[in-house]
Amino acid sequence: MRRTALLAASAALVAGVLAWPAGAAPDAPAAFVHPGVTVSKGQLDFTRSKVTAGAQPWKGAFDRMMASKYADLNRTPRPRAVVECGSYSNPNLGCTDEREDAIAAYTQALAWYITRDERHARKAIELMDAWSAVIRDHTNSNAPLQTGWAGSSWPRAAEIIKYTYSGTWANSGRFATMLRTVYLPEIINGSNSNGNWELSMMEAAVGISVFLEDKASYDKAMATFRTRTAAYVYLESDGALPKTVPSQNLNTREKVVKYWQGQSTFVNGLSQETCRDFTHTGYGLSAISHVAETSRIQGQDLYGTDVGERLRHGLGFHAKYQLGAGAESRLCGGSLKLGLGPVTEVGHNALANRLGHAMTNTATLTRQDRPAGSNNLFVAWETLTHGDNPA
Repeated sequence: MRRTALLAASAALVAGVLAWPAGAAPDAPAAFVHPGVTVSKGQLDFTRSKVTAGAQPWKGAFDRMMASKYADLNRTPRPRAVVECGSYSNPNLGCTDEREDAIAAYTQALAWYITRDERHARKAIELMDAWSAVIRDHTNSNAPLQTGWAGSSWPRAAEIIKYTYSGTWANSGRFATMLRTVYLPEIINGSNSNGNWELSMMEAAVGISVFLEDKASYDKAMATFRTRTAAYVYLESDGALPKTVPSQNLNTREKVVKYWQGQSTFVNGLSQETCRDFTHTGYGLSAISHVAETSRIQGQDLYGTDVGERLRHGLGFHAKYQLGAGAESRLCGGSLKLGLGPVTEVGHNALANRLGHAMTNTATLTRQDRPAGSNNLFVAWETLTHGDNPA
């Protein structure tokens, strides 16, 4: 009987009709694609061609990036052995420096790719080398989030430099060791804090796993990401209450409502942090889009799964209010704290442009906010890299 059942299951799998539960099937590719963290070589080539041709919005986005402090060739790295980050940045011992040096490394890597000016590649390497020579740990209450934020930008920079720059990066192995020993252990086991924490941590873990070609960590991070995404953005198909992360033991309606910032009415696209503020919600939505984009580059398109549906509804729901719609009394008591941030380009390009979903509010907000800049934490230059980018 057991043999018969196994044969039947095998036949169904071959026929493509045996559905894997979310997160059960391996997510890591047989061979990792490089550069492959958030932005691909095809996307970089498209961006470069548009900037070179002076086409908009890419040329304007490039000019904004090059005018920023992150593109400064005179930037001096400010590494620390121990980065200590407390709640609400108190204390802030190296936290801003680390995040901004990581964004600067990514900015310099993009500048190198688009201009082919080797000074930018060498500056990116200088920034990565400075930190990999020194940092040993992140401490205090915000250590996991800090590690997630900085750890999201570092592999983006490293992927571009390692796989497109023909010059020498002698310390690339030391940089990989830094990611493996200082960053990955701090984030890979996730967080039970507000959802944006774990989403940013998994973004970093996925990106680091790509750079390290670590399939086990990639699979673990992706499984955690898919569970958290389902618990972060509500879909009506979830039922009367949002999905939850098992380790949080949100096993009563009262606990769920409290965790959702007191919101008791659930509608498509509502986020666990909507009634906290749109800024933190934007962090979560941005991380979802970044992981989905990396996954697509690596050969598994999550935009066609519930991840994409949650991102689509999440962006559309918040874009509507960010554009000025008044909050109904049933939503956050009729009072919203806006400030979504420059987080819509990646999701809009994937879901509206590539897949053809109607996303009127998201499209309006995306175009209104162009060229998107940086949130100075882990988001940077996405009109440049993903705005209407078909690659």
